[in-house]
Amino acid sequence: MARPRKSRFICGYPHNIGFRPYGDYAESVELAFDEYEAFRLIDTLEYTQEECARQMNVARSTVASIYESARAKIADSVVHGKAINIHGGDVQLCPYASLCCGSCGKKDCKTCNKCPKGEKI
Repeated sequence: MARPRKSRFICGYPHNIGFRPYGDYAESVELAFDEYEAFRLIDTLEYTQEECARQMNVARSTVASIYESARAKIADSVVHGKAINIHGGDVQLCPYASLCCGSCGKKDCKTCNKCPKGEKI
């Protein structure tokens, strides 16, 4: 019997749930919320894969797989002029999302893996 899939924590839903190329486009790429979150944490906030894994409450190897999938989809979209639709996936909103992951406006704020009392999520 397969192991049940673990929900991944995300700090929030994206402000934009899609992007499209200028001009005509015929195809689109589907990016899941967990792929978007891994891409955001690693490339925008410069988290390591280990820090990202701690935040998303999954193994580092899982983050590596999610991140690689996101990069491949985004590259396919840019190179081939495809739209990107962001939706779906087995995710949960982090209970401390308002306190972490750049929501405070600080690029180096990495308090996401702890609640305000210093306890692990």
